[in-house]
Amino acid sequence: MITTMADMPPGTIGFEATGTVTADDYETVLVPALTAAIASGPVKLLYVLGEDFESYSAGAMWSDTRLWAGHPTGWERIAVATDVDWVEKAIKAFGWMMPGRIRLFDEEDVDEAKRWLVTPVED
Repeated sequence: MITTMADMPPGTIGFEATGTVTADDYETVLVPALTAAIASGPVKLLYVLGEDFESYSAGAMWSDTRLWAGHPTGWERIAVATDVDWVEKAIKAFGWMMPGRIRLFDEEDVDEAKRWLVTPVED
């Protein structure tokens, strides 16, 4: 299941994944919210996969791929907060392929992840 996080800084959007994430979660929660956010400009996204997160269904993985690939310039920053080992390894291995800047945080560092999303980029 994916739920929208209500306590996000202005200009950001956040989601929390629990249990098994399905393609229906993408179609009813994630895609509409992210499509609206992308229409307003590059997205600053926080995605939290906590200890209650179990897995993605095959349909959810396909929806995930389509979502990222379908909006290659729609992402500014993506913060992923998790202690799920396989998710951390996947981000470290494939994060360079994702659009925008991506950074991995421990699950307990959600507040730090929110601050990173809104910190001005230093060139």
